[in-house]
Amino acid sequence: MDGFRFWKQGYWRNHLMGRAYHISALYVIDLQKFRLISAGDRLRGQYQGLSQDPNSLANLDQDLPNNMIHHVPIFSLPQEWLWCETWCSDASKSSAKTIDLCNNPQTKEPKLDRAMRIAPEWKEYDAKLKKILEQVDNKGNGESKKADSKLTQPHFSSHSEL
Repeated sequence: MDGFRFWKQGYWRNHLMGRAYHISALYVIDLQKFRLISAGDRLRGQYQGLSQDPNSLANLDQDLPNNMIHHVPIFSLPQEWLWCETWCSDASKSSAKTIDLCNNPQTKEPKLDRAMRIAPEWKEYDAKLKKILEQVDNKGNGESKKADSKLTQPHFSSHSEL
């Protein structure tokens, strides 16, 4: 996996100057301090500048904070707060508080397939969601047929001004 650790070379290695690249998309923020240092404004300004380059911000949730690390300090949460199969061991999954269905650059496995494999209860969630979507779709088709029939029927106004 070291070949995929882009922060150990090139731009990121130089920019970070020995600091860690934070791969977590989960952050805890001290809102008082965040507001005190105008971090939101700083992040917006940096985003505006970086978004001009189509090669920037490939991973917005990671690249933007890491790009601002010299101005808005960030610290990684312990690993159990965001378990990712690509970076974490299978043994550590049992203590995970959240699971990130991060892309594995070696397998390119679709996220839904990965979700069902990593979290077996996802199959049940997916089946429930598909059933709800089917019900909504069936209801929507019935209502659109009613609406279509109203359009073909003559409409009489109850207003006598005409």
